[in-house]
Amino acid sequence: MTTWEDPAGAGGPVEVLVRRLDPDLPLPAYAHPGDAGADLVTTQDVVLEPGQRAMVPTGVAIALPAGYAAFVHPRSGLAHRFGVGVVNAPGTVDAGYRGEIKVLLVNHDRTDTVRLRRGDRIAQLVVQRVERARFHEVELLPGSARGEGGHGSTGGFEAPDPQTAQTDQTTKTEV
Repeated sequence: MTTWEDPAGAGGPVEVLVRRLDPDLPLPAYAHPGDAGADLVTTQDVVLEPGQRAMVPTGVAIALPAGYAAFVHPRSGLAHRFGVGVVNAPGTVDAGYRGEIKVLLVNHDRTDTVRLRRGDRIAQLVVQRVERARFHEVELLPGSARGEGGHGSTGGFEAPDPQTAQTDQTTKTEV
């Protein structure tokens, strides 16, 4: 066995209805057993200049069961090789949406133009179960270990203090 298989049989496939809007292109498909994302392809040639965005059609519309959503994720190979990402990653496809799935791509490269051809894989579609929340307004939230700390509050990305860095340099002795 080369991949982990759920011995209890739980986590089986979710049935998703697909309307193919372009008969010459494939339906979303998984490249390998165990993959989380099914590949989406572009229906047209796309040219992305440095910093440019484009709304790219995929030629498919889907119907998800209630309690599920699909999330459009970038492809790591496009990001690594060309600097192409998904602007609103992940893009959310709600269970009630019936229109064509489109992907808002961006070329993050500062110098190179990216050319995609019709049929190129441009994103991955991940289908997940989602829970509905009931929101309750309160005057005060219960405490937590984290509190209101956010946006880098746990550290790891701080630049060294120039005063401390200089002190560290002058107190070192050569051996």
